[in-house]
Amino acid sequence: RWNWNAPLLISPHKPERIYYGAQKLFRSEDRGDSWQAISADLSRNLDRNKLKVMDRVWSVDAIAKNDSTSIYGSLIALDESTLQEGLLVAGSDDGLIHFSQDGGANWRKQEKFKGVPNMSLVEDLQFSRHAKDTVFAVFDNHKRGDEKPYVLRSDNLGKSWKSIAGNLPQRGTVHTIMEDHVDPDLLFVGTEYGAFFSQDGGDNWQPFKGLPTVAVRDLEIQRRENDLLFGTFGRGIYILDDYSPLRTKEASLKDSAATLFPVKDTPIYMETRRWGGYSSDKGMMGDNFFIAPNPEYGVAFRYYLRDGLQSLKAKRQKAEAKLQKDGADTPYPSWDALRQEAREETPKLWLQISDSDGRVVRKVAAKTGKGMQQVNWDFRHESIAPISLKQSKPSPWGKTPNAPLALPGQYTAQLFKQEAGKLSALAPAQSFALTELGIGVLQAKDRAALLAFQQQTAKAHAKVLTASRQLQDMEKHLGHLFKAYEVATLDVSADSAKARALRGELLDIREALYGDKVKGAANESAPWGLVSRVNGIIGSHWHTQAAAGGRNQAALDIINTELQ
Repeated sequence: RWNWNAPLLISPHKPERIYYGAQKLFRSEDRGDSWQAISADLSRNLDRNKLKVMDRVWSVDAIAKNDSTSIYGSLIALDESTLQEGLLVAGSDDGLIHFSQDGGANWRKQEKFKGVPNMSLVEDLQFSRHAKDTVFAVFDNHKRGDEKPYVLRSDNLGKSWKSIAGNLPQRGTVHTIMEDHVDPDLLFVGTEYGAFFSQDGGDNWQPFKGLPTVAVRDLEIQRRENDLLFGTFGRGIYILDDYSPLRTKEASLKDSAATLFPVKDTPIYMETRRWGGYSSDKGMMGDNFFIAPNPEYGVAFRYYLRDGLQSLKAKRQKAEAKLQKDGADTPYPSWDALRQEAREETPKLWLQISDSDGRVVRKVAAKTGKGMQQVNWDFRHESIAPISLKQSKPSPWGKTPNAPLALPGQYTAQLFKQEAGKLSALAPAQSFALTELGIGVLQAKDRAALLAFQQQTAKAHAKVLTASRQLQDMEKHLGHLFKAYEVATLDVSADSAKARALRGELLDIREALYGDKVKGAANESAPWGLVSRVNGIIGSHWHTQAAAGGRNQAALDIINTELQ
């Protein structure tokens, strides 16, 4: 009797071994080429046509009798312990749980569970990854109009059970349970109306915000990455990237103004442009071509701010709001206080990243809001290009790298705050590693030489941009002079001649920097200017981890010569 939710399991001890449940449990030792039953009937073996539906038994001619219903009396839940080979547990849709400690040769039955209505469907069973005798069970009684959550735990292989449903909503059938592989107190459940987590073994549960209100029928953990996957009924798969901060107990966050969570080792990689665009851009593949967004690029830093960073004005307004709520007066601030608010520098947060020698390689601007925050580092050094106070508009073709990639190796990250011009550490530093992904066949073997070349390019780029900035400033200054000469009432012919001669020199410099625009405007070939040449190296090489090559080195030599 194969249920439409028939359990299928690959043994954690032998990948060729597969378990598949009907009313009996079947096992294959050859990836499914051949099967043998390793149990008798593990259900109650009831005739569903003798069971009451809507308070009565119905004959064969009842409308849609047994249509669109599962075959009754079959297995739904199944697990094998990761700690002991052959330790099996199986649950049926008519409320039975069976244990076997010898790979299915012998089975022990459990049929009554305190607080759970008899014959409730056993929706999920999970052995603990920390204690061999611990198992979690989830029951579903919604077919009787009962949507209460039934979540149980046994620490003696089912001989006794206790409820760990805690404060789960009383209307919301639980479908699945998962235990964290690092922290035995961290549990996850999927319910008919979303998913929840507990940091204390099931006494208290909190909802995952951000998921739609949808049935979560399955949970899985990608243990290497600490990613939690939610399988929903009809709304696709959701992935919570690196949930490891949940292993930090909520109460401990209140003791510190800021908490920087452990940082995951991250491989340096380049996002591909598989469909013609960047990141989640599907290019010209059309509306019916489905893609999902990638995680944010780079190393992820998660931190918690107990209070957040607030300006003097925000602090005053918060205090006034509390007074107003309590029915008290809100005194008018002094002019000195208001003047101090107006002159205050905006408080800032930084994540300072240092290499194994203690050299700071990057300061990443961080969010200052209260609560959980995340910022990412794109693996690159701090840019040495001239500062610009204007925010450039993003290109439709993606962001151009503005600094060389950091080397693989050990790094530390520390959270700093800047208030009233003073910089101070907020939380202890966390160490992490940049690693190599190891899939690029053209990846440079000498990463130090690659970094050195990119740093030389960065210096040349900074000089070119500085010259360009100075050229623009001088041209603007000359523009003001020519306008002044036009309205001058004195004789300025000598000065005007000098200015025009200078303008000619600047036009020569402009051509050296930007190329021959006269020939270019006529669609004729013309040598590159310095700006195009240095951007050519950056645009073609900084998007890869390949060695520089002779062409790029020759281009850099030309740039350095022409710069002089």
